[in-house]
Amino acid sequence: MTYQIREEDVNLLRSAGVAEDDIAHCVKVAEKAIEIAERTGLDLDMELIARGALFHDLGKAKTREIEHGKVGAELGKELGLPEEITAIMEKHIRGGLTREEAEELGLPPKDYSLKNLEEKIVIYADRLVDIITEDLVTLSSEKEAEERFEEILKNYPKYGKNEKTMTRYFQYHREIQQLIGP
Repeated sequence: MTYQIREEDVNLLRSAGVAEDDIAHCVKVAEKAIEIAERTGLDLDMELIARGALFHDLGKAKTREIEHGKVGAELGKELGLPEEITAIMEKHIRGGLTREEAEELGLPPKDYSLKNLEEKIVIYADRLVDIITEDLVTLSSEKEAEERFEEILKNYPKYGKNEKTMTRYFQYHREIQQLIGP
């Protein structure tokens, strides 16, 4: 049985001041993350995946800058969200930064790397939803976003960001696609 996004969670985003277009994005990311997780056939923490995806951009209630992950994690803690969810929120920036990358970007120096498949699925779903909703693939074929993922990241710097980020995204893509299979 598929995990259902809770209306009270969506309302929590709303009450925190997240814009409706950002909420719509977060819902799409949660739906895509659930779909990907189900396609793996593995016994994954679906609540962590769904809620981590849904709340990943909570920080955009306060800032649209790169620190929105850190700000969102702090807001999430204030709202009583579990640490596993706030960790996803904090680490989703550029797919999980190294300590050095964080310092270069002006974020608190620490390791933001992703530790488990649930986190990777959320980050992968976020990138796929960006590609899908910005019409880089035909809307009738979301599968195209997965098939052309690496090509799109290479050709559109706003998705790949830089070589280190792109390499991380490629690793997640390949790992998850291998689990999903044909």
